[in-house]
Amino acid sequence: MKDFAISENADVQAQLDRLGALSLPSGRLGLDTVRELCARLGNPQDQLPPVFHVAGTNGKGSTCTYLRYILEAQGLTVHSATKPHLVRYNERIRISGELIADELLASLLKEVLDAGEGLEPSFFEVTTVATFLAYARTPADACVLETGLGGRLDATNVMPTAAVCGIATLGLDHEAFLLAPEEGVPTEPLARIAFEKASIAKPGVPLVTMAYPQVAADSVAQTARRIGAPLMMRERDWNAQISDTIQYNDATGTLTLPLPALPGEHQAENAALAVAMIRHQSALAISPEAMRNGIVAARWPARLQRLGAGPLTDLAGTRTVWLDGGHNPDAGHAIARHLASQPPVHLIMGMLANKDPSAILAPLADRALSLSVVPAPGHEAHRPEDFAPFTGLPVRSFGTVPEALAALPSDGDVLIAGSLYLAGEVLRLNNEIPD
Repeated sequence: MKDFAISENADVQAQLDRLGALSLPSGRLGLDTVRELCARLGNPQDQLPPVFHVAGTNGKGSTCTYLRYILEAQGLTVHSATKPHLVRYNERIRISGELIADELLASLLKEVLDAGEGLEPSFFEVTTVATFLAYARTPADACVLETGLGGRLDATNVMPTAAVCGIATLGLDHEAFLLAPEEGVPTEPLARIAFEKASIAKPGVPLVTMAYPQVAADSVAQTARRIGAPLMMRERDWNAQISDTIQYNDATGTLTLPLPALPGEHQAENAALAVAMIRHQSALAISPEAMRNGIVAARWPARLQRLGAGPLTDLAGTRTVWLDGGHNPDAGHAIARHLASQPPVHLIMGMLANKDPSAILAPLADRALSLSVVPAPGHEAHRPEDFAPFTGLPVRSFGTVPEALAALPSDGDVLIAGSLYLAGEVLRLNNEIPD
């Protein structure tokens, strides 16, 4: 799979074209290539500020966002790398709080691509090493890094150490990659996912996690023990009760924290994980006030985002338009929990062909008024007939989101969901470009 990217800057686009031509060579898995690429560039992964490294099936990007906002609320300078981008590739590399400038991005990508001649690195490996270079060359107080797929074989995992590592929620996703047969790894699917994510753990570095079903919890614990990472698991070493506040507690005391501005109970859970990570690391001193301010200030597009006024939402009249890039069952249930207290919605969906349509449709069965299917830009997507077996709703097909919005009846609100690639196109169309 490749992430497609375009830029209005000609120098950046020239490098993105080179980047887009890369793919993971068939049958090659491991960190040898990214290690060699780093070595050719002076091992920038060894020269980073204190790193907060986060993996997980869902919620890892939101957790990274809370970490960044909390650290910044403390007055610290923070680099942060999340994925995928929604509209501009620059979103993947945030330097000292700002998206990387086009001139620097073009220069870094060229440097890494040139150094990788003969190695056949992947899109993700080049992106990661360019991120390492940017962060190693620009002083900062902290660095927040989100893994891509899995964790064990993710390019970010070449880092030798970190201030703290964290794992958000676990669930089945990217099964073709994460459940590929391999000797010496767990065979039960959720245990295997847990093993892959927990393998970002580093010797002597706290590994802070959510609570999981027993099979996953055991796998995480075994992996942490093998690596030599102190494990701090929710409901055992820390906890958080979510109501009209977040009541957080661990061995050092309790905190009363506000709910995030980001909608959905799951966002309070992600914020609690970020707080737990901060509380269990010793590299930086962070005040409770910074935690409170950061949680409220955090913004993270395309995660149950209520779209603002713009060319796209104008087509929806006075109704609320929600946008979410989720595409797996955990995401579907999180969306459903939030919409349970909202008016019913007309669904507009574009989902990659390798995803399960029921992941979103099943949890929303009693909240959906209609289903309109649109393409997922730049990717092979499910056809309208692929959704029919999973819903009792009539399925209509449209070439674009504006066409689908314009054709909706006047009742109910709107949810656009199924893919972060679709979400990026929606933000672009509504002039809500992430910055």
